[in-house]
Amino acid sequence: MTQIYQRFQDRVEFFVVYVQEAHPTDGWQTDSNIADGVLFRQHQSYAEREAVAQSCSLDLHIGLPIIIEEMDNAIDEAYGAAPERLYLVGVDGKVAYQGGAGPHFFNLDEWERAIEAYVAVPANR
Repeated sequence: MTQIYQRFQDRVEFFVVYVQEAHPTDGWQTDSNIADGVLFRQHQSYAEREAVAQSCSLDLHIGLPIIIEEMDNAIDEAYGAAPERLYLVGVDGKVAYQGGAGPHFFNLDEWERAIEAYVAVPANR
């Protein structure tokens, strides 16, 4: 993802939108999260969500700008973002690409091809 960001950041605005916990300790926790020490409860406040997002950003070495969703989870609900999903939103505000739900249908190559095609059209730059 970082390579795609570096390749296109002069033509596309990139954001990671941090949403509610997909596998909180007080909900559906996965064995892999337990093994990896990824143990966060569902956020009870925006400050808590912000702290966990910052921790994830540092621990996962995320080099893209991060936006933290408000506690109403409107972005997550509107875009079906949890646990992770790739989107390309055009300058007109319309979804130009919607990837499958991650991690199983998370396809960086497909997303990159969508970005390539989008920026190739002069009106989209």
